[in-house]
Amino acid sequence: MSGTNLSDVESATRVNASSKKPGPERSENPFFPNQKTQKDISGAKALYGALREKGAARKWAVRGVSAVAVAVACALITSDWRIGATLGIAAMVGISMYQSRRESEIPRWRKPSAAQRKTEVQLKLMKQLGYRVLHARTVPGGNGQIDHFIVGRRGAFAIDSESWDKRLPLRNKLEQLYHGRFNKNQRIDEALEEAKRAEELISKELGREIKVRASLAIYGPGMPWDSHRLRGVDIISGTKVRKWLRTGRARLTEQEIEDIHKAAERVLPPRN
Repeated sequence: MSGTNLSDVESATRVNASSKKPGPERSENPFFPNQKTQKDISGAKALYGALREKGAARKWAVRGVSAVAVAVACALITSDWRIGATLGIAAMVGISMYQSRRESEIPRWRKPSAAQRKTEVQLKLMKQLGYRVLHARTVPGGNGQIDHFIVGRRGAFAIDSESWDKRLPLRNKLEQLYHGRFNKNQRIDEALEEAKRAEELISKELGREIKVRASLAIYGPGMPWDSHRLRGVDIISGTKVRKWLRTGRARLTEQEIEDIHKAAERVLPPRN
């Protein structure tokens, strides 16, 4: 090897390798280039968020004890622990779903409508994934209320929940929303006015401009779309609220989310 032995080659290789400085890892996320790509942990975040909720530990303890009792009883009756374990798990899932639908964060003296309760159930999962949610907030200077105010990584949203007659079709005709033969543009304009007023109040409180996206979540009639923007308001199929929240184009940081949430708490008081 022209006077070069194997030990010389190995030495040179080690020197060249150590002289290379490690460069920054390249992120695969085009929207957050400074963040490292992580595995999907939404399931773990949802569980963590659920356990953090006020009184969650006691609720899960009660559910767990009930499920164990069902499992033991069924195992003794059937003489098969596998059947008992299966029925115990099924009991825990059933109890959790029942309690989730029964519980409401809207003040008890302000009885929520069926539509508001349905939207609230969907928003509970979004809270566990990092979204901040306020329910039944008045809008000072306005005539109405915002049923649900939400802020997360994709922006700030105002949702009003409506339950309409499922027998009547819903359609957009020349920028006019019709439910059967009834024109619903006034309801759209009210939702837009509430969101704009909330936008002004929160922007003034923070000292910088923010945007609040207005929407109507409608339950009952079938729709030819999951969401449709009309007169500045998104018309959403009520069962697609979580999907719609992910369509926002804003990119808010955790600090921005917290700031907007706290400002909204101050300027949008609860409905009495």
